[in-house]
Amino acid sequence: MKLRKVKPESTTWAYVACTSALLYAAPHLWWGMGISAAFPGDDQSFTDNGWSIAIGFWMMGFAAVLAAIFTLSFISSWGRRIPRLMLLTFGWISSVGLTFWGLGFYYLRFFIEIGRVASSPQFIYQDSNLHPVIWGYIWYSLFLVWGISLGLTVLQYQRRSRIQNAAKTKTE
Repeated sequence: MKLRKVKPESTTWAYVACTSALLYAAPHLWWGMGISAAFPGDDQSFTDNGWSIAIGFWMMGFAAVLAAIFTLSFISSWGRRIPRLMLLTFGWISSVGLTFWGLGFYYLRFFIEIGRVASSPQFIYQDSNLHPVIWGYIWYSLFLVWGISLGLTVLQYQRRSRIQNAAKTKTE
């Protein structure tokens, strides 16, 4: 049986999720190289600890690149080699985690603004100054877009692969 190609309109969310992952990876990788551009905070808070750089910047950057490749497995022909259940499990868990991580910032900001939560002393500067708050809205919006678009990608894959499996079963 010949497998159907993925329709171009059903790939849009996968490319949005892939782009979000790469937008997360890029600054982590350049921060790992010592470039402090767009670093959230002042240059004095930029660490010189080798392990912190390796884990916080390089590992997170490469993990995001792998996440971008993982996202493409839902729409690429080589992704059919990966078991469906594995793709769905990792896809849904990642989607929910990224979405809640993105929503967490908005939830926290809401409760800070209405006075239900007080910032701890080490975060008063970040929570009360405009630049870090704007940076947080941009950064956590990326997680929100990444999680929702990955969820839509997984949902489309789940429906498409179910139909293909049903058609494959009927012909056998």
